[in-house]
Amino acid sequence: MSSFKDAGHLFRLAAVFLAGVAAFLAIRGFLVPKSFGEYGHYRGDAVREMAVRPINYAGHQTCETCHTDVLDKKKDGRHARVNCEACHGPLARHADDPTSEQPAKLDTSLLCPRCHEANAAKPKGFPQVVTAEHSSGLPCDTCHQPHSPAIAAGGAK
Repeated sequence: MSSFKDAGHLFRLAAVFLAGVAAFLAIRGFLVPKSFGEYGHYRGDAVREMAVRPINYAGHQTCETCHTDVLDKKKDGRHARVNCEACHGPLARHADDPTSEQPAKLDTSLLCPRCHEANAAKPKGFPQVVTAEHSSGLPCDTCHQPHSPAIAAGGAK
């Protein structure tokens, strides 16, 4: 019994540990939403919350239904797999009623560099330019067709 003579500190340590676990579980129960874990490591209510938000993007198939001329330009160009709304922004309202909202004319001198400004982190084969040296401040669509950028505005490659 002499080995348990000074074991009181072990019992106190165990009590502190159990109190810490109980406090952790109580705080976790208060802070973690009830729907957490409903769909794996996600908050289940988030799915319902997102479902009631308005739809802003129409999808490229919707755009291509009316804008077949643009589809014909894009299909063989380098932007063939770039969705329309990646550049033109959300246009679900335009798709629902084309007279209600007209897409703004894009400023290609600001838009194109978002993807094509030279950056060492981009893949080597990805078309990159230093816009200050490449265009002298001119909009990209002065020389390039945005929907098929390998073709210059005058038709030359």
